Amino acid sequence: MSEIKRRAFLAAGTLAATGILTQRATAMGKSECLPALEAIMNRRSVRHYKSTPVPEADLKIILDAARMAPTSGNQQPWKFVVVKDPQVIDELKQACLDNNRERMKERMGTDQKKMDEQMAKAEEYYNKCFSAPVYVAILTDNESRYPTYNHWDGPLAAATLMIAARSLGYGTVHYTDSVPASVTKKVLLIPDRYERVCFTPIGIPEAWPETPSKKEYDSFIVADKF
Repeated sequence: MSEIKRRAFLAAGTLAATGILTQRATAMGKSECLPALEAIMNRRSVRHYKSTPVPEADLKIILDAARMAPTSGNQQPWKFVVVKDPQVIDELKQACLDNNRERMKERMGTDQKKMDEQMAKAEEYYNKCFSAPVYVAILTDNESRYPTYNHWDGPLAAATLMIAARSLGYGTVHYTDSVPASVTKKVLLIPDRYERVCFTPIGIPEAWPETPSKKEYDSFIVADKF
């Protein structure tokens, strides 16, 4: 394939993907969204948000995009637990702080001064973590058609959700250990059959983080064989 044809092919694919999202966004009342590649290049991990609400139409576009992610045998083993109730968000924050406190006790013993210092830092951190108006726990179903493939399908849905959110101007972050799965399971009453992939806020960032340094493109590429 010539370079001109290759670029035309890639451009057509990008336009098609962007067109689908734009059509869905327009149908649900959203007039603008970033092109797919621009959303990917400008996605950032955001850990502090404004309290600005996320309109239901925007949230539906984002979740609908995640629903369309690639999946093994089209099994679609996902569940998205959408948390908007401020009381539940506060329960999650307090549970994270309690979990943090217990882990610190194990490490620091009776050093109360150090414990207080670390807990003050933890409270500042979790106040920012739980500043968004919406959170989504992305789960996979252990009783799906092909459960051994869930560990691939789940991250695909998470990544698609995050790119779709960025295309509409929202930040996200791929929380794992910072917001432990045990916390979301307990507070959100998640049944044993589901396994959490990640937990992400969706909201307007207080500020977009700077682009972190990335490895050089050539460092990832192997031509044909190692």
